[in-house]
Amino acid sequence: MPTHIGFLRAVNVGKRPYRTADLRAALERAGYGDVETYIQTGNVRVTSPLRSTAKIEAELEGVFLADRGFEVPTIVFSPAELTALAAEADEVAEQGFKHGHYISLLKRPIPEADLEELRDLTPDGIRFVASGRALHLLYDIGFGDAPRSPARAEKIIGVATNRNAKVIREIAERWC
Repeated sequence: MPTHIGFLRAVNVGKRPYRTADLRAALERAGYGDVETYIQTGNVRVTSPLRSTAKIEAELEGVFLADRGFEVPTIVFSPAELTALAAEADEVAEQGFKHGHYISLLKRPIPEADLEELRDLTPDGIRFVASGRALHLLYDIGFGDAPRSPARAEKIIGVATNRNAKVIREIAERWC
C-alpha cells in the first residue's frame, strides 16, 4: 500500500489547535493505516490505496475539515520525493547561509515565468532556490528580522507550508 507524507499548514497556531493525538485518531477513523506523526507542527505519515498526490491531499483536507471545522491545507509528498528533497537540501545548503535554511513545500511548482518577479519581491538578506514543489529559503538575516512577504509574492508561491531543512531531513530519515 502506498505511503504518503503530509505537511499541514498553520495548525497549532492561534485558534487552530490540532493535538497530534486528535490528528492520529481522525486519520485512523477515516481508514488510513500506519498513521504516525512527528513533532507538533503538522507532519504526518499514512498509508492509503490512493496513489494520486492531488487526490490524497484533497481527501486528507476533507478529513481535517470534518474533524476540526476549519480548513487545513495539506501538502503531500511520496517517500521518494521527500528523500530527493532532503538530498537537495544538503546540496542547496552548500551555498551557505548565516541564520537558517527553510523550505516552503508547495502544492504546485512555481511557473518559470513568475520566478524572476518573485526574486524581485524577495527581501534583502533572503535568497531562494526553486525546485519543483520546493522553495529553499536561505536566510542571511535572522528569521524574526525578515519582513513579511508581500501579498504578490504569496500569490506567486501559492498554497505552501514551511519547515526547517533539518526537520525535512529528519522526517526523510524516519519515514523514507
